[in-house]
Amino acid sequence: MECHKEKSEGKSVHSAVAVGCLACHEVRVTKDATRIKLKTATVGSLCLQCHEDKKAVAGQSLHPPAASDCTQCHDPHVSPNKNHTLKPLSGGKSENLCLKCHAIGLNVPGKGSRHAALDTGCDTCHAMHKNGDPTKLEFEFHERKPQQELCVECHDLKDEKLVNAHHGQPLGGSNCLSCHNMHQSDGPNLVQQFAHAPFAKKSCDICHQAPKDGKIVLTKANSKELCLSCHEEVAKKIQNAKVQHAGAKGDCIDCHDPHAGNKPGFVRPDPVSACTNTKCHPAQAELQRTKKVLHQPAYGNGCSTCHEPHGGENNHLLRTKTVNGLCLECHGPDSKAVPVKDAHAVTIFNGRVELPEHYFSTVPALPLKYGLGHPIERHPVGDQMDPGDVTKVRAAINCDSCHQPHASAERNLLVKDQANNIMFCAGCHKDMGK
Repeated sequence: MECHKEKSEGKSVHSAVAVGCLACHEVRVTKDATRIKLKTATVGSLCLQCHEDKKAVAGQSLHPPAASDCTQCHDPHVSPNKNHTLKPLSGGKSENLCLKCHAIGLNVPGKGSRHAALDTGCDTCHAMHKNGDPTKLEFEFHERKPQQELCVECHDLKDEKLVNAHHGQPLGGSNCLSCHNMHQSDGPNLVQQFAHAPFAKKSCDICHQAPKDGKIVLTKANSKELCLSCHEEVAKKIQNAKVQHAGAKGDCIDCHDPHAGNKPGFVRPDPVSACTNTKCHPAQAELQRTKKVLHQPAYGNGCSTCHEPHGGENNHLLRTKTVNGLCLECHGPDSKAVPVKDAHAVTIFNGRVELPEHYFSTVPALPLKYGLGHPIERHPVGDQMDPGDVTKVRAAINCDSCHQPHASAERNLLVKDQANNIMFCAGCHKDMGK
């Protein structure tokens, strides 16, 4: 401290400083050279020696900066801010620590809206080190409390203005995020990006009667009958599909929010968790928890990117007849997404699937020609026919021959979680393994 006095004086001093510098640092002297290093290989492993409660369990939702280097957000010695953060968690772009990575609330359009809570600091609603089940919003967004409890800390559900804005409908126990974005919106009142037509047009009386005894009363006997009064064509598709989806035969609101959402179709709680729940597809949820590499369409955008959610004509409810046709819709050399007018989105599969406008910025397109060219030049990606009888398949090949469609323990999603090396190729090319 004779040389580093500034490391021990300030508003928020790390308690480890009082323990002594050698609690974290190691001094090595070799001849005339003196070197100071950490006692561990990484910053993260050092911090976890004392802050073990911040360690994430496999499969939990973890704030990315906390995964390896705590000094991305914290000063390890002294800081003018609470919890030794490099900057405060409130203020504008230049002052707010969170806005170093997140552009939330910075580019709200003129007719849009911004949550006033942003001005009080991000920790008003978020606990950045809170970890847990990523399928629950509380942990996915690192919220201090479950969403319903969090909102009512500021918003009194009995407030006359709030009651009138919701046409007197009961709000207790409802999910505010089904209609509202927690941070900002392109429209007024923080309304979600995608809204169901009756809700968007404020035509609540199409679906709702006046509440009775504090309970919601619909204009039809039940929610499914109400949905089918407008969406009869979807009911016919579910009923007549060659390959039926059992989950589509229940109530529509099992999967869809009736008001709004942050993705097309208002799928709830989100396009992934709607399918990977314990009732429907728990095996896919297990992959999400245990596999290191997740396929973006499956666990990022949602299962309906590749699968028909209401039933279809193809095996496994795929959107195309063949596996290759499905994969090459995004990865083919001729793949082309169509921009959606007046929206930050593009479509594929002839307009049946809508994706964010920048979705393809990270999707690799394969240099294929005449069905050849991946993973190396002239390597086939489709069935190889018998030269003696071109009606017979000599070697069946498609994208699934080498890749897993959902998740893997290794990069490139190779089958059986294999590494990308010569031994993988030896699975088919036996001479390589000799």
